[in-house]
Amino acid sequence: MNPGRAILAGAAGTAVMTMLMLAAPMMGMPKMPIGEMLGSFLKVGTAIGWAMHGVIGLTLAGVYAAVVVGRLPGPAAGRGAVYGFLVFLMAQVVVMPMMGAGVFSGGNVAMILGSLMGHLMYGGVVGAVYGAARLPAVA
Repeated sequence: MNPGRAILAGAAGTAVMTMLMLAAPMMGMPKMPIGEMLGSFLKVGTAIGWAMHGVIGLTLAGVYAAVVVGRLPGPAAGRGAVYGFLVFLMAQVVVMPMMGAGVFSGGNVAMILGSLMGHLMYGGVVGAVYGAARLPAVA
């Protein structure tokens, strides 16, 4: 595992997912206020909720780098996307019910699809960024 690459991958993946969440209403998707939801659930406020979202993104990238990356076949972005799908399942089956939104966002299809898209993008970016250093340099 390369901790520096894991942090970079987590920061990039979290940034892309966060941008998607913030832009979701402009694309006809529901608002995805994960920072507000985490802040409210933890009773720490929205700013800390968004900070926790960032910490979770970095932590999950560390898990990817330490545990998952060598166990999945295929190209780096594809391995990451598979991991992102697994994170999506955990979010929808464990985290969302804990925060009161219900399993699979209480059946809200638009929210489920938005979450799926965000987690696939997160994982794909994490995989691509973490795996990029393994590629040979192009002359």
